[in-house]
Formats: sequence, structure tokens, C-alpha cells
Amino acid sequence: MVRVSAPIPDGAQDDDDKSLSDFGYKPQLKRSLGNFHTFAAGISYISILTGTFQLFYFGVGFAGPGYWWSWPMVFVGQLMVALCFCELAARYPVAGSIYNWSKKLGGPHIGWLGGWMMVAATMVSLSAVALAYQQTLPQISSVFWVIGDGSAPGDAAKNAVFLGSCLIVFTTLVNAFGVKLMARINSAGVLIELIAAVVLVVLLAVHITRGPSTITQSHGFGQGQSLGYFGAFLTASLASAYVMYGFDTASSLGEESKNPSRNAPRAILRALIASFVIGGLILLFALLAVPNLASKQLSTGGLQYVVLSTLGSTVGQAVLWCVFIAITVCELAVHTAGIRLAFAMARDNGLPASRMVARVSPRFQTPIVPAVVIGLVAIGILVLNIDQPQIFSVVTSIAIIMIYLAYLSVTLPMLWQRLRGRWQPAEGGFSLGKVGLPVNIVAVLWGAAMALNLAWPRASVYDATSPHHWYLRWGAFLYIGVIAVAGFAYYWFRKRGRLDVIEDSRAAGPGPARQTAV
Repeated sequence: MVRVSAPIPDGAQDDDDKSLSDFGYKPQLKRSLGNFHTFAAGISYISILTGTFQLFYFGVGFAGPGYWWSWPMVFVGQLMVALCFCELAARYPVAGSIYNWSKKLGGPHIGWLGGWMMVAATMVSLSAVALAYQQTLPQISSVFWVIGDGSAPGDAAKNAVFLGSCLIVFTTLVNAFGVKLMARINSAGVLIELIAAVVLVVLLAVHITRGPSTITQSHGFGQGQSLGYFGAFLTASLASAYVMYGFDTASSLGEESKNPSRNAPRAILRALIASFVIGGLILLFALLAVPNLASKQLSTGGLQYVVLSTLGSTVGQAVLWCVFIAITVCELAVHTAGIRLAFAMARDNGLPASRMVARVSPRFQTPIVPAVVIGLVAIGILVLNIDQPQIFSVVTSIAIIMIYLAYLSVTLPMLWQRLRGRWQPAEGGFSLGKVGLPVNIVAVLWGAAMALNLAWPRASVYDATSPHHWYLRWGAFLYIGVIAVAGFAYYWFRKRGRLDVIEDSRAAGPGPARQTAV
């Protein structure tokens, strides 16, 4: 039976700071975030409107209306992962949650590799989310066609890089000026997004023109494929997988949140469940309300086309402005989570120039160096792909796969600890009880299966346009393999046996010099 935490006494902050000393850290970040801030951080990373509007075209284009069923499928799988994370968030409310959790559960080797994959994934995700501007802003106004006008093959990719780079510069500046500014913008944006999402559900429901049998038919998709419609469905599931992750952000802000041991698990579950319910209704009602289900614009204009054609230009554009806000705060949350992760690794001397990366600005009370570095790398990823017309699907796919692998670096060691009888949830905190083991098993199997599905060398995803090359088709395995091998080689030859809390972050008095598994 799942058990949530009891009320937190007045000494809660001392208890949360004590959890830092168990890692050997001293408090460096200011605890200023309340319940809604924590919830907003998780739900803005998931971002209902960003994900659904960015990849609806992809899901419908590959599997038609039936792709909707990938939404509950992904939710169930990710819920298993989230439940495991809730136990960890209650016991270890520290910054850079994925890194610190995998370090505690699997030891320094797995911890560093999990943290490295998550840092790299954050940079790629930052680029992937930034590309969503291109699919929304030009449909609001032609003013947002800064580079080209969409008539040339490379116009969309180049304009996407420009708009995305502007967004990354904005999130870099906001994060550099402190967590309070970030939290205010993020919370306001999330509030607008939630209201807009609920209103959109109602408006689409009013315009429904067909029955739910629409999503139970193949509509001719999957013909000619070796696995038939099931193969098309697995490809289309990328669209849902892209939305429902990032809920761990609520726990990654644990050192800046009040009562994170209690609030973070609740925020994780609330963010995921709210996203599932509201996002699922938006997708379902959109498929039932669009005037022409056979229109080719469904797989090109996506959900933006559905909104404009169903609700009219005035209402449709108002919704798209809300999508613009959602994309902005989503990017802000992704950047924030990446900064905390880099900070967490750096204070263990796990990154190059660790002292500089882990330094907290005395004025803004936030790590500024990782904010700038992560932003620059994300822009660099966009620029490197500036002439690639497939930039949307390729960058997005790689980002998701790396996130799933980083999550596996937590759930797999956690399962090993459970099987050895060495895992103990926080006393009086969130606990899965007897269902913990089966939930953990499903979380591991789900993560591994979905990562393999997303990385599968489908020409339609990784090598759809000429010139065709084998290394593009196997791009997910190659690119992620290079990142993993290069990163672990750096760790093995430069950091192995040298991970230790740097002096500026070390807790006063005796503390664990090096972290070992639970």
C-alpha cells in the first residue's frame, strides 16, 4: 500500500539540511520555493501544451488517430518510474536528483555515468524544446519568419535555429539572475498554461463532430510495414514519450524548496497525473473535432492546424499565444534542472573546472557558470544542425532516449538494492510498501523497452531524406554511444577515485568523504 508522508513539524528545514550533511554537503542554495513553485517546476518541464503541439503532427503522420493510445501506454510506464522517484525524493531531497540518486544506489561509477547522460540529455532537450517555437510562432504571424519565408527547403530549419537560440538566451539570463525570478516567471506561465489547456479542452469538446470509434481504426496506416499497424504505432509513440518526462525536476529543486521530503513526491505525481488527464483530453477531442480528418495538414501543421481550423483564427491564435508561453516556461524548467544537475556533479569534483561550475553567486544565490555553459552548448547543437531538414525529429528522438537511459541509471540500481533487501524508504515518508518491488520491475522493463523502441534505426525517423547514409539511420546508437563512451572515458581516466566534495561545498565536521551505494 502506498503511504504518503505525515505532516512536517517546525524543524523540517533542519531535517532537510541534515539530509545534505549525510551527503557531505553544506546548504548553499536558499530555500524559498513553496508548494506551487515545486509543482510548477515539474509540470512546466512536462509542459502539456509544448509537447502535444510540438509532436502531434508526428504521431498522426505515422499512425493516424489511433496513435492516441500511446498516450495512456506511456503514462502507465512513466507512472511506475515516477513512483520509484517519489520514494527517492522523500529520502534524498537534494539538487541534481538523478545524479545523487544513482550515486547512492549504484555507487560512484554508475552515479557519474547517470549524471553525465542526464546533463548531456538536458542540453539536447534544451535544443529540442527550443525548436517548438518554429511550429507555433510563424502560424501566429509571418513576422516570425525572420530567416526566409518557408518557401525554400531549408527555411524552416534555419528559422527554427534562430528562434530557438533567442529562447535559450532568454532562459540563460533568467536562470543567471536567481531562482526567485525563475520561479515567478515559471509559476505565472504554468498558471496561464493550465487555464489555457482546460479552456482548450472545453472548446474542442464543443466542436466534436465524430465518435470515439475514430481512434480504434487503423485508417490504412501501417500497410506495407513488417509489423503492420503495430510497427507504425511504436514509431508514433515517440510523440507521447516526448511529453511525459521531466517530472523529477520537482525533486531536483529540493535544496531550494520548503519541506521537499513531503512536497516533492506530491509534486511529481500531481504533475504527471495532471499532464496525462488534460493532455489526453486535448489530443482526443482534437482528433474528434478537426473538420477534415483526412487532411494532409494534420501531419504538417499538426495541432496548430487543428486549433486554427476548428476554433477559427481569432480564438485559435489566442490559444497559440498561450502555447508560446508554455514553450517558454518549459524551456526555462529544462534549463533550471540542467543547472542543478551540473552543480550537483561539480561539487563532487565530477566535472571539468568543478570549483567554478559549483560556485554559487553571493548576489543572485544561483550557480551562474553552468547556466551559461549549458545555454551555449544547446545553441551549438542547434547551429550544427542548421541545414538539416529533419532537425525536429532527430534531435527530439535523441533527447528522449538519453532521458530514458538516465532514468534507468536510477531505477535499475534501485531494483538491485530491493532484491538484496537493502532499500529502505524514508521513515514516515512516501513509501510503496509491498508493491515497491513489482512497480520497480515494471519501471526497469518499461524504460529499457521504450529506449530501444525510440532508438530503433527507422529510416523514416533518422534518415527520411536524401542523401541516405547508414550512419544517419543508426544515428541514435552512434551519437548516444559516442557521448556515453567519451564521457565515461573522461571519468575513468580523470575522475575515478577522485570524486570528493570540494572544499567550498563541504559540510562542517565529519562527513562521508566519498559516497558509496546504499
